[in-house]
Amino acid sequence: MQKIMMVRAKALLAGKTVARVVGWKKGELGYDVTPAVFENEEEFDRDFVYDDFCCANLSKYLIKESRREGKTLVFLKPCDSFSFNQLVKEHRIVRENVYVIGVPCEGKIDERKAAAKGITGITSMSSDGKTVTVKTLYGESSMDKSELLSDRCAACKSRKHAAYDELIGEEGSPREIDRFALVAKIEAMSPEERFEFWRGELSRCIRCNACRNVCPACTCEKCVFDNDASGVANKAAADSSEENMFHVIRAFHVAGRCTDCGECSRVCPQNIPLHLLNRKVIKDINGIFGEFQAGADTEAVSPLTSYKLDDAEPSVIYSREGGHK
Repeated sequence: MQKIMMVRAKALLAGKTVARVVGWKKGELGYDVTPAVFENEEEFDRDFVYDDFCCANLSKYLIKESRREGKTLVFLKPCDSFSFNQLVKEHRIVRENVYVIGVPCEGKIDERKAAAKGITGITSMSSDGKTVTVKTLYGESSMDKSELLSDRCAACKSRKHAAYDELIGEEGSPREIDRFALVAKIEAMSPEERFEFWRGELSRCIRCNACRNVCPACTCEKCVFDNDASGVANKAAADSSEENMFHVIRAFHVAGRCTDCGECSRVCPQNIPLHLLNRKVIKDINGIFGEFQAGADTEAVSPLTSYKLDDAEPSVIYSREGGHK
């Protein structure tokens, strides 16, 4: 697949159809792949990679790149294309300045799961699509890709692209999967248990802002967390309440716009399952207003930014749900 993608991208660069390529760049250890903007064919030929470690959602990088002179080529996985559509809808991406090539995805690897298995001294990892080989200072081991599959990929909503100009490989289809199973498990806890669960998770937050910076739905030019007058602009939480509020505020700010791409949890250095906060909000929106998928297209209006006479009143929702969960 990588070879096919490279041949097509170089043809578009050579023909001046596009001026640059947004893709993924090789890291030192094989699995530490990073997003990159390739300005010429030489850079692209030397560093571009597409494999089971290309987890990053590239859509947010187009906010800047789509405003440059010349068209930008971007490779989007199915889940990324929902974020792309949402950003186009919000006029954050200049659609006519982007050439989208959709690429297939059978799920990406979370290298942290290897460490969670007790594997230490990792020097490199590689995958042939089915088996992952992990090389360490102490030897080599292999395991099935499914054992290291990213949680967000295991709960992937669709392998069908929401947007593209050109497609490489076969198009996938929506998946019938209960992505709200973990949310329901947390909802089943008592209020005290839920509070302790989230306090245990959020207490590890170091306020690095990685979740905010990577989130395709966080695109405000002046973020409230950078506003010294907001009371929440500290780089480190002053107390447990502030730890909670940082993430609760973020969840409310992206409500109705979050596509459930899972980037927040992927980049968290403390492995906090932040996506579950957003997924809870998505579940509630679906339950209150009917099924809605942010980024499914560029036309549909979010239930939270529209009003209908038959919208449920808060008291009705509270009763229907048996009280707050």
